[in-house]
Amino acid sequence: MSDGSRRCLVTGGAGFIGAHVASQLIEHGYEVIVLDDLSGGFEENVPDGATFVAGSVGDAELLQRLFTEYEFDYVFHLAAYAAEGLSHFIRRFNYENNLIASINLINLSIRYKVKCFVFTSSIAVYGKNQLPMSEETVPNPEDPYGISKYAVELDLRAAHEMFGLNSVIFRPHNVYGEKQNIGDRYRNVIGIFMSQIMTGQPMTIFGDGTQTRAFSYIGDVAPVIARSIEVPEAFNQVFNVGADRPYTINELVNVVAAQFGVEPRVSHQPARNEVQHAYSTHEKARRVFGDTKTYTLEEGVHRMAEWARAAGARKTRRFENIEIEEKLPPIWLE
Repeated sequence: MSDGSRRCLVTGGAGFIGAHVASQLIEHGYEVIVLDDLSGGFEENVPDGATFVAGSVGDAELLQRLFTEYEFDYVFHLAAYAAEGLSHFIRRFNYENNLIASINLINLSIRYKVKCFVFTSSIAVYGKNQLPMSEETVPNPEDPYGISKYAVELDLRAAHEMFGLNSVIFRPHNVYGEKQNIGDRYRNVIGIFMSQIMTGQPMTIFGDGTQTRAFSYIGDVAPVIARSIEVPEAFNQVFNVGADRPYTINELVNVVAAQFGVEPRVSHQPARNEVQHAYSTHEKARRVFGDTKTYTLEEGVHRMAEWARAAGARKTRRFENIEIEEKLPPIWLE
């Protein structure tokens, strides 16, 4: 992929998707500096060969020092607190971490003439739009998380028009796989189910379980994100990336339980205010990046389950800075 040692900043590189993207970049000869505050990631996720810096994208002074020292050629911005449902109840935290912190990074990328800024947005920007969601669909996000992601997309567009900053925007959805934080009770339903099974708890379903998502294995997502800086046709474009086929949460319960050799036990909780059905088209990504290997849900869950059994269950932690408790799901107060 790379024809020389070029420097990439990967924010959130101790987290899930970020760690896999950083690993891909190193494998193809790039010099990688990982910035992560370890609020949702783990230092052991940082791939060998990367330089790890503990810190937050919200720390403007730290970012300034890093850009001055390393003069990054590329920025991969994957740091975010990606909890759509919880974002309603942590609005200030959401915008400070997912929007304002991103602007710090964009400002420096403009000033230091970064060649390309790769941003992981989210399918959450679409909201309750027509299905399947395509890049031509006008975004109409339903939650503060999706709003913050779309605001960054718009800012990147403005930064290109005003200052010439190139970017590639990806809208991944429901990504799962090895290195995911399965101890997070607010997000990553497959990880939550695995953690619950391994700790002898029933799997939690909000509502009747008929809501659908196209669960996307990390091996189908990270390589495309990492490779995007080598595809000029991708610059200043938006791409959906992930799996094509949607599954209900009820179907997912059976797939995960089967990989652990147990009968599914379920605890139904009151339905949350969430998009009922969310899946997107990926023709644009295939047209620009070509066909890539795709894993079935059973294949991907099998790989993740093997890793989860070896890594062990992680203890869930309650989010301590809830800003609004009205309508918060009771299970999130436990």
